[in-house]
Amino acid sequence: MKITLISSILLVVSQLSMSQENRTRVVIETDSGNMVIELYNETPAHRDNFIKLTKEGFYNGTSFHRVIENFMIQGGDPNTKEGAEGAAGSGGPGYTIPAEILPQFCHQKGALSAARKGDNVNPSRESSGSQFYIVQGKKTSPTELKKFEERYNFDHKNAISKLFFSEPENADYVARIREAQASGNQDEIKAVMDEVSPLIDARFENKTFSYTEAQIEMYNTVGGTPFLDQQYTVFGQVVEGLDVIDKLASIKKIGESPVVPHRMTVKVVE
Repeated sequence: MKITLISSILLVVSQLSMSQENRTRVVIETDSGNMVIELYNETPAHRDNFIKLTKEGFYNGTSFHRVIENFMIQGGDPNTKEGAEGAAGSGGPGYTIPAEILPQFCHQKGALSAARKGDNVNPSRESSGSQFYIVQGKKTSPTELKKFEERYNFDHKNAISKLFFSEPENADYVARIREAQASGNQDEIKAVMDEVSPLIDARFENKTFSYTEAQIEMYNTVGGTPFLDQQYTVFGQVVEGLDVIDKLASIKKIGESPVVPHRMTVKVVE
């Protein structure tokens, strides 16, 4: 069964990727086994940073500090090294990486994704300089995926609308709406929105998100965490050792923190 799942993942990754040539592989060695990960060439900033830190030995001796079964395992924080000071989950190399969020890479099981701070303090969704998570997740039906699509597109259009009304050149629309609201003139509010809606729709056009048939099949058969899609940068995929994710996700913990550190060694596969 393991071979069938791995073969399925490799097939879908092949369908989703724009370029399969010369992908760098890294191996994460743990006491529960090893995971081999392919890094995407389409996310070069994240790929190059992960390779750089790996070659420097940055990750060696760090542990998976946040573990949530049926969701993900998170690591990459230097504060988790033995003898290090600072709270686990707050450490890093001192910089962030610009987001490289691409629709062809979703949070299927085994996805390597960059951790980051929340939108409220990080609206551009810049990634942590070192912290990452690997998806375990669970199976998701096509019906559930459709709901995620609809919610994402609704939120995305609202964000475009908010940006539109914040732009100085559109201040007159805002003033007209506020004046109409103050006087209770609903006809004027409708008239303004009739003028504005096509302008917002034009910005939203061709920016809707929808899952491919291959992604729907992957979520339905292997699983993942689709509610994170288009929110975080996915920059790699576990191609060997999916069972290791399950082992690490099931370790004993208090809350989300493992009782015993499960440390890693990360190497570039030459």
